[in-house]
Parts: sequence; structure tokens; C-alpha cells
Amino acid sequence: MNVQLVDSLIQLILSLSADEQLAIAEKLFANIPYPSTQELVQLAQKSGCFEFLHDEPDIYTRE
Repeated sequence: MNVQLVDSLIQLILSLSADEQLAIAEKLFANIPYPSTQELVQLAQKSGCFEFLHDEPDIYTRE
């Protein structure tokens, strides 16, 4: 990776107006797809980020 080029590009972008920076950001991120609900569910299941809930008491019931 050309670090000097990347740094130069960052400096150039930061020198632009807020509107110009926004236009660049929109173009850069326009084609990035958002994850689907199913993909988010799979990520949560595989990551184990909700495992702590197994140790929580069952305080909610249907009654």
C-alpha cells in the first residue's frame, strides 16, 4: 500500500468543503450493500454476543 498516497488523498479530502466531502462519501459508499436481516441474525448467532442471556434469570412470562 502506498501510505504516502493515502495520506495525500486524506489531506486533499479534508481540505474540501463539507458538501464536497459529503458528495465523495456518497459515491464511495453508494455501492456497499447493507446486510440482510438473515445475515445479521447469523452474525449474532455465530459471534456469541448474546450468550450472556443464558445466565440471566427468566423474569418475563406470558402472564
